[in-house]
Amino acid sequence: MKFAFRRTTQPAHGFGPDALEVQPRSLQVSDNHCATLAVTGYPREVTPGWLEPLLTYPGRLDVSFHVDPVPSLVASDRLRKQLARLESGLRSDQQHGRLIDPSAEVAAEDAQELASRLARGQAKLFRTSIYLTVHATTAEELDDACAQVRALAASLLLDARVATFRQLQGWVSALPLAYDNLQMRRTFDTPALAAAFPFTSPDLTADLGPTTVLYGANAASASLVAWDRFAQPNHNSTILGCSGGGKSYLAKLEALRSLYTGVEVAVIDPEDEYARLCAAVGGAYLHLGAPDVRLNPFDLPIPTGRSSTDREGDPLTRRSLFLHALIAVMLGGPLGRVGKPALDRAIISAYKQAGITFDPRTWKRRPPLMSDLVSALTDDGDPAATEIAAGLAPYVTGSHRRLFDGHTTTQPDSHLIVFSLRDLPDELKAIGTLLTLDAVWRRVSDPGNRRPRLVVVDEAWLLMRDPEGAKFLLRMAKSARKHWGGLSVVTQDAADLLGSDIGQAIIANSATQILLRQAPQAIDRVAGAFRLSDGERQLLLSADRGFGLLAADSGASRVAFQVLASEQEHRLVTSSPQELAEYVEDDL
Repeated sequence: MKFAFRRTTQPAHGFGPDALEVQPRSLQVSDNHCATLAVTGYPREVTPGWLEPLLTYPGRLDVSFHVDPVPSLVASDRLRKQLARLESGLRSDQQHGRLIDPSAEVAAEDAQELASRLARGQAKLFRTSIYLTVHATTAEELDDACAQVRALAASLLLDARVATFRQLQGWVSALPLAYDNLQMRRTFDTPALAAAFPFTSPDLTADLGPTTVLYGANAASASLVAWDRFAQPNHNSTILGCSGGGKSYLAKLEALRSLYTGVEVAVIDPEDEYARLCAAVGGAYLHLGAPDVRLNPFDLPIPTGRSSTDREGDPLTRRSLFLHALIAVMLGGPLGRVGKPALDRAIISAYKQAGITFDPRTWKRRPPLMSDLVSALTDDGDPAATEIAAGLAPYVTGSHRRLFDGHTTTQPDSHLIVFSLRDLPDELKAIGTLLTLDAVWRRVSDPGNRRPRLVVVDEAWLLMRDPEGAKFLLRMAKSARKHWGGLSVVTQDAADLLGSDIGQAIIANSATQILLRQAPQAIDRVAGAFRLSDGERQLLLSADRGFGLLAADSGASRVAFQVLASEQEHRLVTSSPQELAEYVEDDL
């Protein structure tokens, strides 16, 4: 029996084959021949990852895995009936003096054990189907490939049979459409289903929760590298690599896939690289430094819900401490023992003139501005205060005043918030990074709005080169876990992190460490800090773009991987000027 259908038109980007010819034991899809095998027999005992050899088949083989959960009441009822049939058969054989069937006896013991685990809630049942679709260029090659796949399945104690007269249903079942038209199912319990997960890696083992993100393919095997930063002792990560190694590509891809899992993402973007991604997912994009876009550093973070005063002190005290760090960055150096008291007096005086005191009832009043602080410093009369006021003059009346000459203009609220620093001059990018990090931290640390959050600091070297900015980043790295937040530090200059005690502390507080291609000038320092072997050192020196090393558990678990992205994801996260120009032409 043979029949075929063919499309009458061929669109430029159509979905589906041009022609399909159905035969009893195979299909011809356009110029390709394929056959679907259904797995009908399974081994009694398996080990984790026992299906992984199917992924190592050298030819083209599509492995389709369908899982359908069985409700607990239905599972218990069916298992009870099956157990009754097995025990009835064994009892009948015993009464009539027949030899007991060993397979039936083993099946009854397994059913009894499974029923016990179901009753205690230790396992659930799933109806599972596994189909193997083999592809070849000719019918003869297809027969040979099917024989090889059946032999490979037999080595795993799997019985794979060709779906005779049901090849069309088998082909559809193997497509990524979640349609099981063959319905050749086998019941798995929870441990058996978990062991059938084919993507395992002995190099990297960890608990995978609801916020798991796919990083890429294992460079040493056919498995995938999936990682859940929120299941680790802390939720921070560092991504180190030279320019062009794929740091921002990986950071954007992880941010996009984290959004899939319900994680809220905030990004400090110094080069406007996240604009297309933000627009595609409907996020909020804030151009700091653009006209009428400001973040007032004097805003008080009024907590929602239960007050955090008992844990971290009042918001006015915490604002004063942040302003000390910010102004030290603005002045380009530490204030010293004389300057700090003068600045502290001026901060309290500026708030007092705005009607804000340590009384919580005043914290909702309109906060002061940087110009009010300069006025308080000038009126103080202390020479140290006068010197600080002179240093702040460019930010109040000079060329940098646009960033501080008004109150906060926007409070972005979205699942993805991107702060772009491209409109800021280079002299203000470290200050802008600190301002945006502070705005993000207010959102992360709000006890009335708890949820998993990821904060991405791209090109972190802009902040790490300033001691006060580095200290603020370290405090955030140490405290993020307490607020269900994760900090991702991305930098191309490894010396900024490894060359200081603060940078090394940030790495130590990152449970996830990713190393991409390294420059020869930095490899010695990187190899010493991460205790790389000679092979790992050579890997990072010669790695192509997107290849890297993921280290976890303080470097005890490591795996080399290649970043994988779909075509649509690649369009959103790539930074290649050539590809971006082509995409613009396609859109036009």
